[in-house]
Amino acid sequence: MLSHLRPAISLTAFFTLLTGLAYPLAMTGAAQALFPSVANGSLIETDGTVIGSSLIAQPFAGAGYLHPRPSASGWNAAGTGASHLGPTSAALIATVAERRAEWETANGATAPIDAITASGSGLDPHISPENALAQVGRIAAARGVDAGAVQAVIAAATEGPLLGLYGEPRVNVLLTNIALDVAFPMPPAGGEGQATE
Repeated sequence: MLSHLRPAISLTAFFTLLTGLAYPLAMTGAAQALFPSVANGSLIETDGTVIGSSLIAQPFAGAGYLHPRPSASGWNAAGTGASHLGPTSAALIATVAERRAEWETANGATAPIDAITASGSGLDPHISPENALAQVGRIAAARGVDAGAVQAVIAAATEGPLLGLYGEPRVNVLLTNIALDVAFPMPPAGGEGQATE
């Protein structure tokens, strides 16, 4: 019986070390060597302080900032998920109608679909270029700059489909808001300028 157990125990120990330790360490090392930023969470730092990740949405409510997609989880990365409400749900229909009214009042434009519907994860870091461009007037007014200048920042931040084939054009909300802060710092509180369109 021992002659049957010894190979079984040896193989179990070998494959545990191989697939449970060596392989994960090799993949972690390869990821750190080839894609260090992505392997470490695509963290964004400003003045040495981590302010977010380019992969995870966070809320922006100020008038001078791009606003992300709505989130059923309140942009909480620890409790992500959708609302699980179906297309015929009265609660979902009412929520989307409320979001549409608020968004259109704040931006003075017709709300794109990604501005009023939450994503499956609730943490999508991107919005459509249509959504971003529809927010230009509000952002320009809050920052006291020309709308064309804000459009230029958004155009520069628009990412195309992967390899020109996969996915849709998109705008990363956090990265674009950082670019807006660099290009057009917010006026002091109470001193918001007017857009010079």
